[in-house]
Amino acid sequence: MKEQFKTFLSQLSETNATLDYFVDFKKVIRNVSKIAIKLNQLNYLIGKEDLEKAINNLYEENPKVFEVLDILIAVRKDKGTKTFDNNGEIVLLDSYFTSPKRVFEYICETGLAEVFKHKEVTNLVDYVFGIEVGLDTNARKNRGGDNMSKAVSLLFDKEGIYYKKEVNSNLFLDIESLGVDVKRFDFVIKTKRKIYLIETNFYNTGGSKLNEVARAYSEVAPKINQYENYEFVWITDGQGWLSAKNKLEEAYNTIPSVYNLTTLSKFVEKVKKEETIKF
Repeated sequence: MKEQFKTFLSQLSETNATLDYFVDFKKVIRNVSKIAIKLNQLNYLIGKEDLEKAINNLYEENPKVFEVLDILIAVRKDKGTKTFDNNGEIVLLDSYFTSPKRVFEYICETGLAEVFKHKEVTNLVDYVFGIEVGLDTNARKNRGGDNMSKAVSLLFDKEGIYYKKEVNSNLFLDIESLGVDVKRFDFVIKTKRKIYLIETNFYNTGGSKLNEVARAYSEVAPKINQYENYEFVWITDGQGWLSAKNKLEEAYNTIPSVYNLTTLSKFVEKVKKEETIKF
């Protein structure tokens, strides 16, 4: 097992990123479009020497336009972000958008005032487009998992293996050991011999989450495998595991069916021999 695990580690892929992994431009365009009208109205402030007067004029015309000021400093509105104000009190960032005086205070203290006065940006729609691209990099970990799922799907399709995606555990009522909590499996494959409940993931980078995932799957696998007609399968890859290889090794020794993208063909051969069936 020690040598097998060493081989497994040596096979871990450096990346599973395709070019669409880096930025989800459809999401960026969608987010910018939602607030484009307000951003265009805020363009009125760019180049104004008397910024306080300009803010008062714009606030009188449309106070709601200032609701999008948080994105100008790369903060999502739904985060409930808090900050210290000039009185040393902790306040919601949104509280700065409730009066012209507070808006002016916000714009000055964030540094946006200098940006506006000196025309460091000329169009806030384009500026926020760039911010959205930057913020979207935080979603790359999720896209890594999506790419893994896509790669597994493509292989199953190529080999003519019938499967279902994102299947809830409450469909398998005879697996009582999973308890009442509903778990969603990435893939389910049924053969003439048994039902395979499959989880997939890919990690480019390390972190505490990897230890949690390995521990969770080590716990769930025996609960499923105790039933003769079921088997838990884990398909994982990525060199992020090198930072959590001890926990991965424990899981590898606990879970009989662990595959990476290199060894996945062995699982494919296995289910093909057993003959997959629709369900």
